[in-house]
Amino acid sequence: MQRGRAFLGTDYAIMGGAMSWVSERNLVSAISNAGGFGMIACGAMDPDMLAREIEETAKRTHKPFGVNLITMHPQLFDLIEVCGRAGVSHIALAGGLPPKGSIDAIKGSETGTPAKLICFAPALSLAKKLVRSGVDALVVEGMEAGGHIGPVSTAVLAQEIVPELGAEVPIFVAGGIGRGSAIAAFLEMGAAGVQLGTRFVVAEECIAHENFKRAFIRASARDAVTSVQLDSRLPVIPVRALKNRASEEFAAKQRDVARLLDEEKVEMAEAQLQIEHYWAGALRRAVIDGDVETGSVMAGQSVGMVKREAPVSEIVAELVDEAEAALTRKAG
Repeated sequence: MQRGRAFLGTDYAIMGGAMSWVSERNLVSAISNAGGFGMIACGAMDPDMLAREIEETAKRTHKPFGVNLITMHPQLFDLIEVCGRAGVSHIALAGGLPPKGSIDAIKGSETGTPAKLICFAPALSLAKKLVRSGVDALVVEGMEAGGHIGPVSTAVLAQEIVPELGAEVPIFVAGGIGRGSAIAAFLEMGAAGVQLGTRFVVAEECIAHENFKRAFIRASARDAVTSVQLDSRLPVIPVRALKNRASEEFAAKQRDVARLLDEEKVEMAEAQLQIEHYWAGALRRAVIDGDVETGSVMAGQSVGMVKREAPVSEIVAELVDEAEAALTRKAG
């Protein structure tokens, strides 16, 4: 973990996952203050909103934290500039390959502080390409994670990528991690650290609605399911969330739209738009408003290990103690 600690500038190489509406100033600063590395989820924020979020986070912690940016954001380069002006030390790019010029903009900022760049690698071929392009670290996130996911499990991805590229850049493993013993296993494999999201949702400092947190505490691993595409004509981005009324009705919605297509009562573009817009605002409804029936309760499969609400400092300490105990048992 020393390599990950040195890269992040933290006591522990435990990164907080960037979860929209969840990973904001309060949770991010709490993770950093507890010795981990908090990551602001920029999501759909505009540059002014991100600037305020960074400023408010910095008021709450003097420890390092980063910003997660979505590669498809229409104002990506403006957001990078905001991070540079604010002196953000680390930027993570999620959602695909970094657009042309974005890596240079992050690592060679002319308007502020250059940042270290972290990218997500859902496959070995992409991981190699990212390393060649100059990224400073990788996050290997498997399908057990919550939110938008790829098709391969964490264990398989880690076995493919960590031994191959771990000597070149620090690699952080994510997806389905709920206990320190798993952290120890990935460190022994050669990872520099880990990233967790689901475990931090029930932190006392997290602003998520009590209904949202209770849904996590009551859930088992098998309740965190992926969205299913029922018709090849109607693309569905795989998202892992707790099954609820909205997920059941989404399947019915797909069948209805497919029937309209078959009957030529709707154009293809309109049909696909209906599917795409089904979940609009659903995550906010769940996280902020507490509507866990018609909202999107994004959660990873480690949700079954979430048993109670606790301060972030206690969660981090427990993970570290479990990891140390696992390594000690093996050494003994």
